[in-house]
Amino acid sequence: MKNFKKLGLCIILLSVGSSISFAQDKLDEKIQKSIIVLKEFANMEESIPAQLMEKAEGIVIIPTLIKAGLGIGGQRGKGVAMMKNANGTWSDPVFVTLTGGSFGFQAGVQAIDLVMIFTKGSVLKSLSKGEFTLGGDIGVAAGPLGRSSSATTDTKFESEVYSYSRSKGLFAGLALNGSKLSPDETANSSYYSAESTPSGIFENENPSSKPDIVSLKKALNIF
Repeated sequence: MKNFKKLGLCIILLSVGSSISFAQDKLDEKIQKSIIVLKEFANMEESIPAQLMEKAEGIVIIPTLIKAGLGIGGQRGKGVAMMKNANGTWSDPVFVTLTGGSFGFQAGVQAIDLVMIFTKGSVLKSLSKGEFTLGGDIGVAAGPLGRSSSATTDTKFESEVYSYSRSKGLFAGLALNGSKLSPDETANSSYYSAESTPSGIFENENPSSKPDIVSLKKALNIF
């Protein structure tokens, strides 16, 4: 009987360990996909202007945002958020979820890669207080395209958030007003620690040395 109980306990511990490992693998994959999105955006003929990236105080990357609908559409995706430190380096990623709805006739399912550039870090930092809604008090504009300085000479980058969405290799329009951005508390606890908070991750003075996170930060410097 005792041996049976020990065997049962071992099976439970192995199952828990496997679940934790699986969750970690999925989160590593999310970071890796975010790196791919940044590199593919940067390699497009027209991309996110370098001037905007210099002004950026935060960024959200959502690989494979799913837009689906039949009559009333909706969108949902998971990704990462990062803030720029005072010295110009980037914080470790906070895992986030973007959800939103749209009205009007729609049909079918579409996968979109989404990047949002925040020109005011305080907006993104409010994730520490929970979810917030894009649009309304937080202005969202379609991001300008261009590589050279002449392409953005007249752009003052006055919006708080600029969005870039791509579908099938081309930039595509995407309505984000009314969408909600929220921290993925389960993912952050699993990847970092149970006590992790968005503000703690953003402000961590001892950044992670995990290869995927290091590569993600490097990818932000290719624009």
